[in-house]
Amino acid sequence: MRTVDLITKKRDGGELTESEIRFLIQGYTDGSIPDYQMSAMAMAIFFRGMTPEERANLTMAMVHSGETIDLSAISGTKVDKHSTGGVGDTTTLVLAPLVAAIGVPVAKMSGRGLGHTGGTIDKLESIPGFHVEIDNDAFLKLVNRNGLAVIGQSDNLTPADKKLYGLRDVTGTVNSIPLIASSIMSKKIASGADAIVLDVKTGDGAFMKEMSEAEELAACMVDIGSRVGRKTIAVLSDMSQPLGNAIGNALEVKEAIDTLRGTGPRDLTELCLTLGSHMAVLAGVATTQEEARGLLETAIRNGSALEKFKVFLAAQGGDASVVDEPERLPTAKHAIPVPAKASGFVASIAAENMGVAAMLLGAGRATKESRIDLAVGIVLHKKIGDPVEAGEALATLYANSLSYEEAMAKIYESIGIQAEAVHPPALIVGEVK
Repeated sequence: MRTVDLITKKRDGGELTESEIRFLIQGYTDGSIPDYQMSAMAMAIFFRGMTPEERANLTMAMVHSGETIDLSAISGTKVDKHSTGGVGDTTTLVLAPLVAAIGVPVAKMSGRGLGHTGGTIDKLESIPGFHVEIDNDAFLKLVNRNGLAVIGQSDNLTPADKKLYGLRDVTGTVNSIPLIASSIMSKKIASGADAIVLDVKTGDGAFMKEMSEAEELAACMVDIGSRVGRKTIAVLSDMSQPLGNAIGNALEVKEAIDTLRGTGPRDLTELCLTLGSHMAVLAGVATTQEEARGLLETAIRNGSALEKFKVFLAAQGGDASVVDEPERLPTAKHAIPVPAKASGFVASIAAENMGVAAMLLGAGRATKESRIDLAVGIVLHKKIGDPVEAGEALATLYANSLSYEEAMAKIYESIGIQAEAVHPPALIVGEVK
């Protein structure tokens, strides 16, 4: 089998067999297929696409390129959640303890962030003492005992995907739906999930900015899941404005605590209840969405979800007292209001720009080597559709330096105000099963 023949076959619109895809992925992982040939293959896939069978075979070839996690020692159906990313996306911090509180085991592998704010682990590490450096045996025991644990992603998980993603990033082939879908699904499957709930974002702050692209990606991932024996469902959600109010690591932890207490932002709460309902049904804890939602709402009202969060934090070395005393979280030196320059209604909040503003304050990483300031960020006081008076605070900017003018300008650039009333966008815009 020659790589050049496979490149030519795909270039001309042919369908690669399972053995051919396995040959390509094994060869690229072990270094026998060079970057320039895999670049040509990625470009051929970018233009020619892949059949559903090819996408499933590519996913499983990447799964088997490294180690896989065996979660069979954990009782119950293990349901994983994946979000395609956005601004202020605090769902995992709320969702994991919420569904664990009603009996859905959560064995979560998470990563650090590169971009607007930190990833789930960065956010959790704003809680003093919290750590994810635990071995697999301890990880499994924590999930069996408490229903929830979070561990860092293994370097040996889907190494082919890591290598291929780095190549796509510098060859103009990132926006290939078959390659995106197989990348996401390979990590979820290698992580040991029995079932997968996908939160596919669409809008200004999303990777897939057009609804049609988000629908295509969701359908592609759900199809891969079903072909390889994983129950999979996708929820399409709006990211035309930031999710919730907080953008920034410790600020998002505080917002997650508020949400588990029942006093969080409406949109974040609604998304977590929607995703959590699907997780509960897939796990067999509830038979209908309505039943599952009722269980989740009860867990918030009776305090069991918040208590589960405390138990989770303490089990991984975190200071659980931050739940009742959020002032113990990292706090920025300066809190600067961003007053509205005109009266009217908030017509738009450019989510991606707001994320950039938070990164300018130090909330995210511009490069892998960047250090995150866990205390800084932005808290919105107005969302799309809200009325506002001139001089009223649109947001508060949290900074540890007085050099925040660029971030302030970016916030003003991001928020549009108009005289006429505005309807807020729908949060849940579709589902794919």
